[in-house]
Amino acid sequence: MQDRKQDVSTGQRQSGERRRPASPEHGAAAGVAAHLPEALSSTEVMALQRSAGNAAVARRLAVRRPAAGAGPARAVQRRKPSANAPTEHYADKAQDHPEWPVFQNLMKAGGFPADVIDSAWQLLLGGVGEQDRLNQESADPALGPDERRAHRASNSWYRELVNLVGDHLRIGTPTMALWSGGFDVSVYAHAKGHTSLEFTRLGKVVDQLELHADWKLQAPLWNVLSRAFVERATGPVHVYLRAYNPDSVLIAQEIPQLRIIQRLNPAVTLRWHPLYTTPDGAIKEISQDLRLTDDAAYSSRDKCVSVMYHYLLRFHDEKNGKAAMAYGEMNELLAKNVNPKAETK
Repeated sequence: MQDRKQDVSTGQRQSGERRRPASPEHGAAAGVAAHLPEALSSTEVMALQRSAGNAAVARRLAVRRPAAGAGPARAVQRRKPSANAPTEHYADKAQDHPEWPVFQNLMKAGGFPADVIDSAWQLLLGGVGEQDRLNQESADPALGPDERRAHRASNSWYRELVNLVGDHLRIGTPTMALWSGGFDVSVYAHAKGHTSLEFTRLGKVVDQLELHADWKLQAPLWNVLSRAFVERATGPVHVYLRAYNPDSVLIAQEIPQLRIIQRLNPAVTLRWHPLYTTPDGAIKEISQDLRLTDDAAYSSRDKCVSVMYHYLLRFHDEKNGKAAMAYGEMNELLAKNVNPKAETK
């Protein structure tokens, strides 16, 4: 048996064939149907999914409505799950999820009809289960780095959620905000009169949910929401940077997407704001002459990053833990570029 397995794998390598993970649609449909023996068969789920999408599948699920009642007040989650976050997927028992009352009440307050609320919730939890499968499949050594990344990002349930309620990602202010460097940067941008993803109607709801203890199952949802959010840019976009990370969603996904939109709509412009956090936790912007001020915007990303780096190199106090992340990331990048000013310890 062992020799036979070796022969098969060798034959696959010689023929150049790669084992591909199952498609997202097939895996999601089969996974849902497996938990619904009295509702829809796997074939029926797949047929409905192909013809009408995941939202239609969600509407066909047998939904049990809990007794009405207001949930407790919740603080903004700041994205990462707490130690009490659920460890189950709940895709087959959506209304048993501990966050269902919170989601239901928030969506009702936003004026969403009951069937949309039910469908959106099932799509969220179906997406969590689907993401678990995609993450496991993306570990296949036969896939290259780009293929693994693309496979993890192919969650059709999360995309169907955006198709269902994505219009509620529109901004309520004249200007959009993007950010990097911690959730309080988003709060800072909001206080400046701009709307970031977390302060849209849909973003506010999702940001208060702890869908699963494994952040890797929920983080791709934010990437999908972020992409849909940026697509809705129609005017000036203010970009707030407390730390520069070329692998961040902001730099790797949102800004390249905005560059494409700019070619189609010249009204979409970018204003870059370099930030520094003082020891008392106050966020300030960095002027061209390296002073901390209340407003400093640049039309160029490179100029913004240069100002931020020069300020960190010259004026950062290593005792200031509030700015330690930005200082550490800057030194890491400078060290990779073999900059003699970068610390190597």
